[in-house]
Amino acid sequence: MTDSDPEIPEGEEDKPSAAELEAAGQNSMFGDPEPESVPAPNLAAQDAPPASEQAAPVEPAPAVETPPPASAPAETPAKSAEADNQPYRVLARKYRPQTFSELIGQEPMVRTLANAIERDRLAHAFLMTGVRGVGKTSTARLIAKALNCIGVDGGGGPTIDPCGQCEPCTAIAQGQHIDVIEMDAASHTGVDDVREIIEAVRYAAVSARYKIYIIDEVHMLSRNAFNALLKTLEEPPAHVKFLFATTEVEKLPVTVLSRTQRFDLRRIPAELLATHFGNVCAKEGVEAEAEALHIIAGAAEGSVRDGLSILDQAIAHADLEEGGQVTGERVRDMLGLADKSAQRKLLERLLAGDAPALLAAIDEQYALGVEPLALMRALMDLVHKITVAQVSGAEADAPTEEERAALSNFAQELSAGQLHRLWQLMLKGHEEVRQAPDPLVSVQMALLRVLHASDMPDPGKLAKRIEEIAQAGPAPAAPNEAHAGQPAPAMQSAPSALDWAHVVQQVDDSGQLRVAQIMRDRVRVIELAPEKLVYQRADSFADDPAPEIREALFKLTGKRWLVETGAGDAQPSLREQEEAEREAAAERTRSDPLVKAAFEAFPEAELLDPKDQAAPSALRASGSKWS
Repeated sequence: MTDSDPEIPEGEEDKPSAAELEAAGQNSMFGDPEPESVPAPNLAAQDAPPASEQAAPVEPAPAVETPPPASAPAETPAKSAEADNQPYRVLARKYRPQTFSELIGQEPMVRTLANAIERDRLAHAFLMTGVRGVGKTSTARLIAKALNCIGVDGGGGPTIDPCGQCEPCTAIAQGQHIDVIEMDAASHTGVDDVREIIEAVRYAAVSARYKIYIIDEVHMLSRNAFNALLKTLEEPPAHVKFLFATTEVEKLPVTVLSRTQRFDLRRIPAELLATHFGNVCAKEGVEAEAEALHIIAGAAEGSVRDGLSILDQAIAHADLEEGGQVTGERVRDMLGLADKSAQRKLLERLLAGDAPALLAAIDEQYALGVEPLALMRALMDLVHKITVAQVSGAEADAPTEEERAALSNFAQELSAGQLHRLWQLMLKGHEEVRQAPDPLVSVQMALLRVLHASDMPDPGKLAKRIEEIAQAGPAPAAPNEAHAGQPAPAMQSAPSALDWAHVVQQVDDSGQLRVAQIMRDRVRVIELAPEKLVYQRADSFADDPAPEIREALFKLTGKRWLVETGAGDAQPSLREQEEAEREAAAERTRSDPLVKAAFEAFPEAELLDPKDQAAPSALRASGSKWS
């Protein structure tokens, strides 16, 4: 017994502890066979004597050694099966840029960063701003990689082309690097959160070259949090870099903007997006029509993430019977967009004035799932493309040859005025459809208004016609139209009226402006002869203008005139004649068919006297663009 007592502790010293045995048992429960083989012989050794212990396990040892080779080849398909069973990653995450060369559409920013790194002129704080999905957070992570990359050999420095293989690059890509701290400002908005950053920046980086703080949606920080960060942001330690990302840069305080180097990330052009989506489809082994990619790129509105999300949905929506190909028809159906050919037919019926066919086309598109607002937006986009093609004179922007030819025909047939009028009417209709309780009814009424507006005269032609009528001059007014309620002058007195107008003009030219105005406004001539004027007053003023008129005529002719009031048939004053002529001209203008149509279309319109527009006409004659 005494000999066996020391033997037991000696055997136990080589055996695993209770904690190791428990860990081994847990590992065996999760499918790890290796820990089970270790404790099994140890447990058996505790109950067996030392001599038999060594004999018993010797024989099964080769039997135990034989299974591992059999299990080794079985591990390879198991690992591949595990890889196949990994949860699906959406395209927006799977194809997140890992290098600056994969970051599309932001070449100016990449060039600036490359030069700053090469010249060792790195700012201590960067601000990335732009719309959603253009690469703000991805750019921040790429900058973190570029600053902390050490290269494959471990001796590299900051570079615009991080290797992606060194420990900092892989850890940053996985979001696990201890010195690259990402914070969502939407959920960490207070001073306490910023205080943690202020306390931590004092300590050097653990393993990286720089300690980097990436704060996403930084505009969500409170005012006090911004104020608390200002001092640290202005003079951070040399080993600290701040990377901010935001979609609403206007909400940031000016004090923060002045302490950062700002990069405005651009919207990605639709052509570049379509090319990028085509490359993604090729990597995924998915066939996609060029039209489908253009539709997705247009719906993305310059956002790569939005476009990849739509593409992901389109791949899932594709018909498996057709080989999973992403077609334009399927994408339009998925997004609720109108077919391009259906849009053109709708515009043709609109321009042709065929109301029943127009309503039938609207109902057909609505039955196919096209939303009324999307239908109006599609027509507006079509009018815009036609206008751009007409102005530029180049080929229309369209993915197919058929659509380009159709848009070019529209550009040739429609005038610039018609296209602008279509745009204004559709823009107003779009707002009505957006706010209407019944969008379908609203889009029908809006497009019917556009259809009937084609019957209205062109404003430019109408203005030109009115100007021609005005330049032709009014016909002489009849006496009974000139002054209602006053005795009509005889026709043979007309030469005297013309002579009187000549006399008044001579008085005016002589510099006696006040008297000439009195003679023009207040005198109705009864008799006009050399050195004699008999008249009636055209107003109810108490004063008699005869002395002033007599003096003015004396100064003009050098002779004394007999100027007196009398009774009899008197001609209207020169002012009354002018008003009568103006009214007659306006009446003739109103009776013109084009003007009548304009007043019917615009009941509240007013007819302006061309003389009242003398100043704008003079400006136009002088070459001014104002009207």
